[in-house]
Amino acid sequence: MFCPQKRHTSAMTRSDLVEELAARFSQLTHRDAEYAVKTILDALSDTLVRGNRVEIRGFGSFSINRRPPRMGRNPRSGESVAIPEKRVPHFKPGKALREAVDARTGDLLTGKPSA
Repeated sequence: MFCPQKRHTSAMTRSDLVEELAARFSQLTHRDAEYAVKTILDALSDTLVRGNRVEIRGFGSFSINRRPPRMGRNPRSGESVAIPEKRVPHFKPGKALREAVDARTGDLLTGKPSA
């Protein structure tokens, strides 16, 4: 979650997420929070690797998109290069997340405190 005391423009890292979790839940040790984050991310990754979709209500869904093979161009030499088919992860935010981000971003731009 966004923390106003921290960096405003940088990304939240995995270790930031662990620290936030440990701070919010005092009964969790730092090691337990780290294990929880690792377990969740591993489960999400494993599910996507198997080709399945992950849906978290109120947050969004993760799925795999297929990029078909295509012809690209080497920018240095200009020669054509065959680019093979790829499968890439895709995130689609849920309605609640989209609305929360929109409202919060608007509040930050206008200087209004959040609720």
